[in-house]
Amino acid sequence: MLGRVNDAQIQQMLTAAVQERRAGRIDAAMRIFRGIIAQTEHPQALNALGLNALKQGDHAAAAALLERAIAADPDAPELRLNLARARRDQNDDKGEEAALQGALSLDQRNFPALARMAELLERRGDVAGASERWSGVLAMAPMIEERSPELEAMLEHARAFVEHARAAFAARIDAGLAESRAAASPRDLRRVDACVDHALGRREIFANTCAGMHFPFLPADEFFDRDHFPWLADLEAQTDVIRAEIAAVLAEDAAAIRPYVAMAPGTPANKWSPLDRSLDWGAMHLWKDGQRDDAVCARVPRTAAIVETLPLSDLPGRTPTVFFSLLRPGAHLPAHTGVSNVRTIVHLPLIVPPGCAFRVGGETREWREGEAFAFDDTIEHEAWNRSDQIRAILILDVWNPYITPVERELLRRFYAVAAEAHDAPGAIGVSE
Repeated sequence: MLGRVNDAQIQQMLTAAVQERRAGRIDAAMRIFRGIIAQTEHPQALNALGLNALKQGDHAAAAALLERAIAADPDAPELRLNLARARRDQNDDKGEEAALQGALSLDQRNFPALARMAELLERRGDVAGASERWSGVLAMAPMIEERSPELEAMLEHARAFVEHARAAFAARIDAGLAESRAAASPRDLRRVDACVDHALGRREIFANTCAGMHFPFLPADEFFDRDHFPWLADLEAQTDVIRAEIAAVLAEDAAAIRPYVAMAPGTPANKWSPLDRSLDWGAMHLWKDGQRDDAVCARVPRTAAIVETLPLSDLPGRTPTVFFSLLRPGAHLPAHTGVSNVRTIVHLPLIVPPGCAFRVGGETREWREGEAFAFDDTIEHEAWNRSDQIRAILILDVWNPYITPVERELLRRFYAVAAEAHDAPGAIGVSE
């Protein structure tokens, strides 16, 4: 260790060397740096001499000086990065890796070290390792505010490499599973495919988001299996009857259709504002929040009679809700979630021109006239009509099939008691 006087002298020499280097007098600066290391293993001087040797092409000397610098200051990652560069120029992959590992052991988020490690693994042909490191680089990139053209080019390379690696890995997985998948039914494949696609980065897995009543421990399934609803076939058999009634209403009295979105005056602008009081998304409710609209049901009596045979959700003052949903040409319902997972939403498509589709979570389906399906609307979903014609479906809510009869009765009692106490949770509305 140097004494205090020597420390001050060394600092003066370092300042002089830096000034000489800035003035372009490199030889003079290097003489001062060599004078410093003649007295002490100073990491700054050793690093400067090592980088100068690297510039001159003397990689062995550079590596030796940089190793001495690291020994003098083992907590400086930049010294290890400089050594990695020297080892790379020596074509010493193991030495470069050790230096980069040393830098990352000090800080796993060291961006230059991550990038250099990714480059090293890519040169070696380690696709999996390089993809992992390049993914780390891409994850940190948003935190970098100022980006040079060189950095942008590197990030573009990283994105392309990761995408190619993932695609190649996914192709191998698909090929390896092809025989096993061919022997399985679509029902057996649905959840496994979603699991594998999520693991391969091909889709997201969406969780329930309930703004109102959230019943815990239920499966968060995007589209429910038809076996839960054996009466769907009977409903589908009545498609022509139901379609004829809503078509007659549209032809005779379009004013019967009301905007689905009707926000209170003064509501702050939000994703629903473009649809506020707009017939781009129109509705005609037969039941709303558990209340039957006798006048509307009289307009479509056969539909009302059919609906009354179904096992609808029946929470006092809350459900069922049953309505015709109309989407005008070009309309788009933004991604959103419903209120409560205690009920399941059923769609019966009635008038579906080409270009209409519906996404729930990670699965998108086209409506097909007369083919009903059930889904959990507390999972993010959206809908669109990209045709030049109106789209019409019948929407109704039934119980979530995973809630038992005893649980249903207790929920009915809960809402009845809550209503008596004037402290009921919000309505369990239905959104498309």
